Amino acid sequence: MHSPYELLWAAPAVILAAIIIGWGAETAQIYISQGLALAILAWLQTLPEFAVEAVVAWEQRTDLMIANLTGSLRLLVGLGWPLIYFTNAFLGKHRTKQWPILKLSPHNGLEVLALILGTVYFFVIWLKKTLTVVDGVLLFSIYAYYLWRLSSMPKAEIEEEDDLPWISHRIIRMKPRGRWTAIVGLFLIGGVVLHFSAHPFLYALEALAVTAGISSFVFIQWCAPFVSEFPEKVTAFNWARTGKKAPLALLNMMSSNIVQWTVMAGMLPILYNISKGEIIAVHFDAHQLTEIILTVVQSLLAVMFIMDLEMNIKDASGLFVLWLAQFIRPEIREEIIWVYIAWIIFELMVLIRNKKATYALRSFGRSP
Repeated sequence: MHSPYELLWAAPAVILAAIIIGWGAETAQIYISQGLALAILAWLQTLPEFAVEAVVAWEQRTDLMIANLTGSLRLLVGLGWPLIYFTNAFLGKHRTKQWPILKLSPHNGLEVLALILGTVYFFVIWLKKTLTVVDGVLLFSIYAYYLWRLSSMPKAEIEEEDDLPWISHRIIRMKPRGRWTAIVGLFLIGGVVLHFSAHPFLYALEALAVTAGISSFVFIQWCAPFVSEFPEKVTAFNWARTGKKAPLALLNMMSSNIVQWTVMAGMLPILYNISKGEIIAVHFDAHQLTEIILTVVQSLLAVMFIMDLEMNIKDASGLFVLWLAQFIRPEIREEIIWVYIAWIIFELMVLIRNKKATYALRSFGRSP
C-alpha cells in the first residue's frame, strides 16, 4: 500500500533525474546529432509512461488501454508546447519587448515528418476501429526510419561556454574515452534514479486520487500522464527559461510525441496478444474512438502550426486554450473536435497560399 507521503522523496528524485538526463543530452548533442541525443532523452523520460501502458496492456484492460496514451499525448501538445513558449516569453532574455518566435533548424523537418506519419497512421487506426499486431510493427517501422535518418543528421554547434551547464564544461575537456563514459554515465544515473522514483511518485499520486474519489479512467488519462511527463516538463522548463535553448525544449517535446505515437502505441497490441496467448485485434468502443480522433486532430493542428519551423503567440495560445476547454468541460469534446478540424482546414489554406509554411517538409527534402 503506497502512501501520499512518498511524494516527499519521490518528487525531488524525479526532478533530479530529469536534470541529470538533460545534462547528458546537452553534452551528447555536441558529438552526435542533436535529434539523436533528444531521441535518447525522450526514451528515458517516457519510461514511466511505458511502464503504465505496459501494465494496462498486459492486464488486458482494454477499457483503459487508450486512456493513458491519449491523455499523455494531449498533455504534451496542449500543455507542454505552450509551457515552453510562455516560459521563454516571460523568463527568457529577449532584446525586444515583442512576443518571441521560437525558430527550429531546417534539419528539424525530420521531426515534423515523423510526427505527421505517426499521427496520420493513427487516423487510419481510428477509421478501422482496431489496433493489431500488424499496426504495431508498422508503427515501430516509422520510428526505426526516424532513428535511421537522425543518425545522419549533423551535430549541434558547440554553444558558448556560458550557455553550457557546468558539468558539460568538465566533460568536453576530457579525453574521448572518459568523455563518452561520463555522457553514458549521466544517462544511466538519471535513468536509474527515474526508474526507482517514478513508480512511487505515480502510486503516491494515485493514493491521493483514490482519497479524492477520482475515477480510474480519469486518473489513467490525466493524473498519471501529468506525473509521468514531469521529467519532460522539468527539462523543458529548464531550457525554455533561456533564450537560446527554447527551441531545444520544443524539440524535446516533439521527440516525446513521436516515441509515444509510434513505439508506445505499437507496444500495446503486442503485449496484449502475448498476454492473451493468441493473435487478436484490440477493438475500440465509441468513447475510445472519440478520445483517439480528438488526440489526432489536436496533433494535426500542432503539425500545421510548426510546418514553418516556428512557434508564435497565436500557435501556443490556440493549443493551450483548446486543451484547457476539453480538460475543464469534457462534455464538449465532440464540439472541440470540430473546432480543431475547422482550424486545420484554415491552416491548410494558408499552407497552399504561403510557400514559407511548407518549409519543414522542403528543408527535410534537402537534409542529408
